[in-house]
Amino acid sequence: MVTIAPEPARAPNGFADEAIDASDADFKPMSADEAREWRAAQPPMSPWPVVWVQAAAGLVVVALAWAVSAGKMPVTQSTAYGALAAWLPAVFFARLVARRMRLQANAGSALMALMVGEGIKVVLTVALLLAAPKVLTQVHWLAVLAGFVMTIKAAWVALWLMSARRRAARRD
Repeated sequence: MVTIAPEPARAPNGFADEAIDASDADFKPMSADEAREWRAAQPPMSPWPVVWVQAAAGLVVVALAWAVSAGKMPVTQSTAYGALAAWLPAVFFARLVARRMRLQANAGSALMALMVGEGIKVVLTVALLLAAPKVLTQVHWLAVLAGFVMTIKAAWVALWLMSARRRAARRD
């Protein structure tokens, strides 16, 4: 196997050393007071609002599935199972992240907890989706997928709304 070394960033004139020096010139370390002030202005975001938005989105998509399918229970149950397959791992992950935030551990252990939590979340999600034929009497995979995708996408919408609210609060 051949290893290719990464190419360093280049300045507009083509010299890598000048690009590195230019980025170093812009960097100014914070004092302890500045860091404390920055932390006070950047409070940590709780993961729970995202989880509750996901739950609400799951309920909405289940209600829509029930209305569109004219009350057919297998379709409604499949949609609910898909939403649950996205939401339960998110609850587990949020609990892990919230506990880590409470402990205020160092950055290395927080990153490790994040990586382990994401891995467990993925395994739990796959296990729940694989268990669908055993749990549901009749699986409608399109409905499972609809519930799953809408619940997952709700997390991204919640994060976007939370960051937009924080930006607006900073401007005021």
